Amino acid sequence: MENLLKYKKTFFILFLYAATIAVCAYWNIIYFSKTPKDIADNAEKVLLIKKGTPFNAAADMLYKNGLIQNSFKMKLFVKLKDKVNIKAGEYVLSASMTPIRILEILEKGKVKLYKFTIPEGLSIKEIALIFANENFCSEKNFIAKAMDKNFTQSFNINADTLEGYIFPDTYLFPKGLSCEDLISVTVKNFFKIFKKDWKKKAEKIGFTVHQILTLASMIERETMASKERTLVSSAFHNRLKIDMKLQSDPTAIYGIDNFYGNIKKKDLKRDTPYNTYKIKGLPPGPIANPGEAAIYAALFPANTKYYFFVAKNDGTHKFSRTFEEHIIAVRKFRLR
Repeated sequence: MENLLKYKKTFFILFLYAATIAVCAYWNIIYFSKTPKDIADNAEKVLLIKKGTPFNAAADMLYKNGLIQNSFKMKLFVKLKDKVNIKAGEYVLSASMTPIRILEILEKGKVKLYKFTIPEGLSIKEIALIFANENFCSEKNFIAKAMDKNFTQSFNINADTLEGYIFPDTYLFPKGLSCEDLISVTVKNFFKIFKKDWKKKAEKIGFTVHQILTLASMIERETMASKERTLVSSAFHNRLKIDMKLQSDPTAIYGIDNFYGNIKKKDLKRDTPYNTYKIKGLPPGPIANPGEAAIYAALFPANTKYYFFVAKNDGTHKFSRTFEEHIIAVRKFRLR
């Protein structure tokens, strides 16, 4: 009996000792989770978590990069949680963050974002360079995907390429996206911008959405002056109504790689389906990716009797109603 009492007493003492150690260890881990390695160290460090990386490996990376005090304690802290699911990506972290804050960032996927601005009026090839220069997507792969007919039609776009549908805007992208992902975001943005009322307006004036985009792309490339967009649009609409060739210079040079400088007569004589000096009506598709203002101008042209316009070499144009007025303007602003 005496031995049994001693055994129970010893067991109780050991139990208390173990419980005390467990409680101390628990609170030590909790304290660790709420204590930054160096509260004064705000230096940002970029950590890349690749897809499929287990948390234990991520914890080791955090320790090696000087972001946490102890990788083993970080692993134990995670075991105390019901479930941890960190997301792949590029993260901006610092030693002034608590381990619990770091874990929250990894679980919510608050990755580093890179800003990309696509200006209005660029072609697919020109946009491809923007992403290629930042090593987000190679120029070749971007162009190939954007000109993939099957990919284009996956958006219910009845066209051979996405020219015109890559909406100009400022985007924030994380590292690791595919070319397909990048393009998809810009195209989905177009469908957010192109309102249902605009589609109805296009149908009302006898155009498809694709034709409106084509016209908008021409307007975008013709003028950089915002006040002129609806005037340029009116001249094109007026010509279309009387089956007159649009004779838009940007359509004549569409497809010429690295075109810089003055357009020449040989350019106007190029035999392509886009050259509106050779064909009547609109080209088969957009020659660039227009912005919202140019699309609006294509849908809502100014009410004028203009059929002609010529560049004044100051960023604006001289608009004319008759061919005779136009010739006088050409002599004044171009031949001079």
